[in-house]
Formats: sequence, C-alpha cells, structure tokens
Amino acid sequence: MSLELVNNAIFVTLQDKGRYGYSYIGVTNSGVMDEYAYLVANKMLGNPLDTNILEIAFSNVIFKANASTVISITGAVCEFFINDIAKNCWQTHNIQKDDIIKIGKILNGNRVYLGVFGGFDIKKEFGSNSTTIKENLGGINGDKLKKGDVLPFKEHLISHNIRLKKEFIPSYEDELTLRVVLSYQDENFSKEQKEKFFSSIFIVTNDFNRMACKLSGEAIICGINGIISEGISFGAIQIPSDGQPIVLLKDRQTIGGYPKIGSVLSIDCFKLSQAKANTKVRFEEISIIQASKKLKEFYSFFS
Repeated sequence: MSLELVNNAIFVTLQDKGRYGYSYIGVTNSGVMDEYAYLVANKMLGNPLDTNILEIAFSNVIFKANASTVISITGAVCEFFINDIAKNCWQTHNIQKDDIIKIGKILNGNRVYLGVFGGFDIKKEFGSNSTTIKENLGGINGDKLKKGDVLPFKEHLISHNIRLKKEFIPSYEDELTLRVVLSYQDENFSKEQKEKFFSSIFIVTNDFNRMACKLSGEAIICGINGIISEGISFGAIQIPSDGQPIVLLKDRQTIGGYPKIGSVLSIDCFKLSQAKANTKVRFEEISIIQASKKLKEFYSFFS
C-alpha cells in the first residue's frame, strides 16, 4: 500500500509544517514553501493539518498507486492526469490500485502539492518529516525522491469528493506586494534608503530556491557593513554589500551576518514561493500589530 515514483523527477520532496526548536543546534525549520496550498490539501482530505505531503517543484512527475486511496492536488497551475485523463486541481480524487498519477507541465506558479488520505507512513526526524537536503534530514534518506522510491500509506476505500470553491483558489500573478515589518536594525538604514526600499520595484531573479529568494533592483545602502551573526527568522530581508535584497525562506541558514531591514509577513512568503523569475515585487510597511491580526485571520480560515 504505497505510492511509487516511476520516473526520474527533478525535485520532489516530502514536507510538512517543519521542525521547530532546533535552531540552537543548527537545524533549520524547513517545511512546505506554500502553506496555504498545503493546508487546503490536508483540509480537503480531512487530515490533521500537520500531515505530511509531497512538494513538486518541476514538471513531469509520475507516480503509480499500489493501493486505493484519496489524493488532493493544490498549488501551481499544472497539467494533471490520472491514467492519461486530464483532471482538475484544488480538489480530491479517488485513486484505485495501479492508477498512474502524472503532473505534467507547471503552467503558472512554482510548486504543486500532492496529499494523500492519512498521510505517508514515514518515520519523523526531530519531530518532522520535512526534507532538508543540506542537513540530510527528513523524507526518504534526507534527500529528494528518486525513481523507485516508495511512500507507504494506509489503504482507503471510501470515496471522498471535495472541491475548493473558485473564489478561494489563488491566482499567481506577475506582480506581488509583500508586507514588511521593519526590524530593530532599520535604524542602520537612512530615511532616504527606507523610502527607496518601499517605493522601488524589485525583480525576482533566478537565484531562488528553498533557502532564499534574491531580488534585483535599486541598491539599498546600509550604514553598516555587517553585524555579528545572529538568528534569522522566516521572511527576514537581508541587505548584503551589493544592496540587492535577499528574502530568507524555509531552508534558510539558522544564523547570518548581513543587516536586515525587516521581515516579510510569513503569509506573503507563501505567495512569493509561487513566483516565477522576473516577477515584479513591491514592499509595503505593516505594523507588528497589523501583522499579528493578519496571521490570526489566515489561520482561522482552517480552524
């Protein structure tokens, strides 16, 4: 009773909400890049919201089901087939033994999520299944999936048909506004530099992975060259010596020594995770109180 990867996929990893409380020993949080797509996938399946899931980052991924179950597909707009028949995303699908599940071209967005009823029966490390390749943790042998890898699950024979309403399906646009809470280090940036930061348009570069997203645009100048290395939060915006902002994401290093002008609201990082290269990005200041309210609103949707 399992799902088997039957082709040489480029980058598929097992993820969940991540592992927390281990930064002091250099273990990053990791976890799904797009939490909205992840939570919806599990919600539609009736799974606990921290159930593991597959994160698919490139086109052409083929699985074979070795037992009956129910799956959900969310995230990037993609070509999705069951036994060569085109199917819709953002809904559940009943799967029978020997069915072939294929993710074809990713048309818009970056990451597709495939959840299974009850999750995959994989041993956790440091309380999580999330794969962190640079730390060789989680998933299967701490690495991305390879052809022939098998993900066990418990067989489920009951049909389950749930579809997300159209108004809740996100559109992945080529322009993003990311809300930012200024950091305690913002005093190292002059008023003019902060105004430039919030009024400029930046471009998502190809230097974009699970660790971070580097942007290009007007150089932002900091009054100091560096700081003593310290802990880095999800969404932190580092400003290195070239002045090009770097947004730190799920597989970020646990400490760093670049000045940080602020931090992107985590729920906006989920949107950033689906951005293609050349997407235009603007930053908008938000207070810590406003940010807290927005987070509560987001997670209350799934409670």
